[in-house]
Amino acid sequence: MPVAPRLRSGVELPLYLSPRIAPTLRSALNESALLTQLSDALGSPLGVILPQQLADNVAAFRAVFSDHRLGGQVYYAHKANRSSALVRELAATDAGIDVASLAELQHALGAGFVPQRIMATGPKNQEFLWLAARTGVTVSADSVGELVELATLVTEWALPPVRVMTRLSGFISSGVQLSSRRSRFGVSAFAVSQVLDVIEKHSDALDLVGVAFHLDSIGLPEKTVALEGCLAALDECRRRGLRPWSVDIGGGFGVNYLADGAQWEQYTSALTEAVLGKRAPLTWNGHGYGLRAEAGHIRGSLNLYPAHRPVSGPAYLDRLLRATAPEQRRPLGTLLLDNMYDLHVEPGRALLDQCGVVLASVLEVRDEANGDTVVRLDCNARDVSLEEHGVLMDPVVVHRTAPAKPGPAGVYLFGNLCLEADLITRRKVFLPSRPRPGDLLAFVNTAGYLMDFSATQALRQPVGRKVAMYHDDGAWRWCLDEQYWPVHRRAETA
Repeated sequence: MPVAPRLRSGVELPLYLSPRIAPTLRSALNESALLTQLSDALGSPLGVILPQQLADNVAAFRAVFSDHRLGGQVYYAHKANRSSALVRELAATDAGIDVASLAELQHALGAGFVPQRIMATGPKNQEFLWLAARTGVTVSADSVGELVELATLVTEWALPPVRVMTRLSGFISSGVQLSSRRSRFGVSAFAVSQVLDVIEKHSDALDLVGVAFHLDSIGLPEKTVALEGCLAALDECRRRGLRPWSVDIGGGFGVNYLADGAQWEQYTSALTEAVLGKRAPLTWNGHGYGLRAEAGHIRGSLNLYPAHRPVSGPAYLDRLLRATAPEQRRPLGTLLLDNMYDLHVEPGRALLDQCGVVLASVLEVRDEANGDTVVRLDCNARDVSLEEHGVLMDPVVVHRTAPAKPGPAGVYLFGNLCLEADLITRRKVFLPSRPRPGDLLAFVNTAGYLMDFSATQALRQPVGRKVAMYHDDGAWRWCLDEQYWPVHRRAETA
């Protein structure tokens, strides 16, 4: 690892973590006057959604399917963002949507999705199961009990058979000494026979179309074991005369948040030195992000999202499909193709890459007696949950006027809650220029899980509003998120 910057002539050298910003997002950020007006009118924090980026992201995943000559569906994991604009824009593509609650299912249907493009996942109450069965969406079941309950509803209400997938977990490979970590979702891979018994018993109500897995992991070896385990489960289905034709591998493809891998290496090296006391602290109260010093040695592990991930999103899916199955010793993509199985994926974070920004207004900038500079924002740590998800990247300063003091400024970002723990990030953030009250900090690429997944009305602070920004007829336009429909833009440009 490169050596982290140190003090030179008493001046602290900045440790930037510059975010990766694609051209569309960069163009939106350049509209500083518009962004300032929107924040003034609608309040801070303000979520800015860029729905048009979605089509490009769907196409990138589709290109991987095409390269491997595979059929299947790209299901957007709705839970990653509450935006209506994103769901409506996605309905205008050929992608599907993964809904994990009754309200999300209602939202998807109201946004224009036909049932054939909806997958119902997650914990389900009776109402969720009934609407799924009533409308004819595919249900991904996590237990034998859920399958029985669904079959009972179908029979009692005289509904057509429901397409179902069964999620599996707890895979172990005999080809390598590796197993997938335990998950709260899915039936044990060793209990496939129990699932198939239920499917056969209720064949008039349940139509098995495939198997699935959900892993809360970015580990490629674990996913290769799980995918091969699903292929083995499909073999068992065939032996019993069933004809499922698809595998759903969930999400977890990741996002590359940072523009420069060297900056990430410099920062993590410097953080290690700071924890060991070899340089000034880089975090509030010396927080180590999982690292600690014991007798002059570093202990623990870095509890952060790997923010610089060149192989992420569609590229990660491609690598998984090219990976060799531990037991069959052939590429996983080839095994899917040879068996004519469709592949389904459920990206959330990866499908929302570059699709949104959180704008936060600067309320106060103050210099403390110990030399620290504090910036207080009109938002809190749950409005932009970087810290909760372990994502470290710098915000972009949107000045109202030219900065009064150009040059780097190391600051701590405080939220607007009366809570000691309300830090937007515990890390000292190095900004290219010192902000002033009334300026905005733009937290970019936050649409996936970082924008509103954890937002609450703690201390009666309102949850931030959302707008959709879209490019039309050579200019940026906007509307409230709930007012956005793709038909308006397309009618104007037709």
